[in-house]
Amino acid sequence: MPTESPSTDAVVTPPGKKPKVQRSPGMAFVMFLRDVLVILAIAVVVSFLVKTFLVRSFYIPSASMENTLIGNPNQNLADKVIVNELVPDIVPLAHGDVIVFKDPGGWLPGRAPVEQSPAQQGWEWVLSLFGLASPDNDGHLIKRVIGLPGDTVVCCTPTGQLTVNGTPLVEPYIKLPDGVTKASEVDFNVTVPAKSLWVMGDNRYNSLDSRFNVDKPGHGFAAVSDVVGRAFVVSWPISNWKWLSNYPETFALVPAPEPLTPDTNTTPTVAPRQ
Repeated sequence: MPTESPSTDAVVTPPGKKPKVQRSPGMAFVMFLRDVLVILAIAVVVSFLVKTFLVRSFYIPSASMENTLIGNPNQNLADKVIVNELVPDIVPLAHGDVIVFKDPGGWLPGRAPVEQSPAQQGWEWVLSLFGLASPDNDGHLIKRVIGLPGDTVVCCTPTGQLTVNGTPLVEPYIKLPDGVTKASEVDFNVTVPAKSLWVMGDNRYNSLDSRFNVDKPGHGFAAVSDVVGRAFVVSWPISNWKWLSNYPETFALVPAPEPLTPDTNTTPTVAPRQ
């Protein structure tokens, strides 16, 4: 008798393969939700690592870096910058770098803490993981590096220029009052100690920088260890987007400093403010 062929409606499982399991709609949703949570967890971890070791966003309301950076402390408005955190641990600091650093002590005026609900604190923390907020902005400053360790910075020449190791600087980034050509309202003479920086704001007549903190801890110097990183781009608002230059042409002719010795006088001499 002829052998009957199997029905075409039968499910035939090829050798070595398991039959597919039909998932219920509820199980499919659970699996989808699991995948979404895994992806979000990976994104949070990656964002946290990037923020911790590579780049970080800062928002520091201050007019001291105008017109390089626009900031209005009274209205709590400021350009948001992205900071390269490989500086200075891996990438060395350079003259002209715009840096974010921790308050050396007493540079910033005391501010009353802003009260936040637990929900607000939690949301701020989540945003900070993705680099969209930085809860400790109030404890940081942003200035430009003028003097590196060993440098002698003096103001001013008869034409009103700063000198670094005897070389006058042409500083296209500074903002001065109308009719003023002198790069600093006070004269000063300083040799930068080891592991320290002499920093100044681009808005020279409206910046409480190294010149005006010589009586504070650190004697007006920012410690290299307090540097969070180098600001390299304005990220927000979009209308202000730009790369931040360290103006290598300004410092191209500055010679290497004399080696520091135990006898080197690193106490800043700053004339009183008029």
